[in-house]
Order: sequence, then C-alpha cells, then structure tokens
Amino acid sequence: MNYYIDLTLLPDDEVPIFFIRNKIYQKFHKKIFDLNTCNIGVSFPKFGDKLGDVIRIHSSQSDLEKLQNLNWLGGLSGYCKTSNISKIPDKVKGYQVISRIRQTMNETKLSQRISHQTQNNILKTDTDIQAYENQYRAKMIATGLGNPYLELNSSKGGLYRIYLHFGKIQNSPIAGKFNNFGLSKTATIPIF
Repeated sequence: MNYYIDLTLLPDDEVPIFFIRNKIYQKFHKKIFDLNTCNIGVSFPKFGDKLGDVIRIHSSQSDLEKLQNLNWLGGLSGYCKTSNISKIPDKVKGYQVISRIRQTMNETKLSQRISHQTQNNILKTDTDIQAYENQYRAKMIATGLGNPYLELNSSKGGLYRIYLHFGKIQNSPIAGKFNNFGLSKTATIPIF
C-alpha cells in the first residue's frame, strides 16, 4: 500500500456526483474481481457528511499499473480526472480501517415481522404497530443504515447498497487483505 491513484469526480449539470461515484465504483469492483487480487484498497479523502468527490485507490505500484492498463473506466473517464500513480507521502494523518457493514435489517423484513406479529396477536393496535416500526427503524439506523453508502447494480439486475464504516484513525498500519470492494475488516489504509 505504498502507492495510490486519485479519481476526482467532475461535476456535471445533468449527472449528479453520487451517480458518477456509484458507476465508477461498480466498474472498480468488477476489475478487482477480474484481477483476483486482495491487495487493492480504497479510501474517500474528502469524506465528511458525504463520501465526497474523490475516490483514492491504494496498492503497490505494480498492482495499480495492472489496474490502469485495463482501461477500466471506459466511457466514464470523461466524468473524472485520474491522477498519475503516486507514492504515499511520508507524513500521513494516520491509518484507518474502512469496512462494509452487512445490514440484516430492512423494510421488507420489517413488513414481514409486522405481518407475522399481527397475525399472532402480538401487535394488536395501530399504536402498537407504529411503536414497533419506530423501534425497528431506530435499530436499523443504529446498525449502519445512517452510514454513507454506495449503490451498485447486482448481477440479478437489482440495486444494493454497500454501507461503509470508517474506523478510528490509528497511529500504525495494519497489514491484511481487502475484498473485491477494496474494503477490509482489519487492514488499514493510510489517510492523508
């Protein structure tokens, strides 16, 4: 993880940044899968309330060259400015784990639970149902649905969200493997 590439998303009057980011990330995910590598990580250096307009891809120089040689952005290259492969600066803010939150709660499950509990006379009134909905939704948000996310197309044609968790900044790097989304539960990314 000594090198990186910055993809700066370019604003467009007709196409919002979040749409561009999702499409680029979709292609990024597919190319990591095609490369069959666990050595490419991703960060979002402009992350604040939102993910921002920069996707930073981290890896070794050779892995980044392999990725770039695939011309993986294709027609999306007009929607972003790609930096050269650069060395990570000597001084960084720290190291951070950026991971995926696997969400097991959703609106479909909420509807199923309400239906089941209504049929079994556990939820008897509209007030009971409303209270249960409020409790369930609060728990959904507490378990990650309030976090930033990327929305990707599934192989079955639907959309799914990758909710992101940004760990605390640490003083030392931790080596490890990254998944096909460039995320890891344990490995850190240099933050600068």
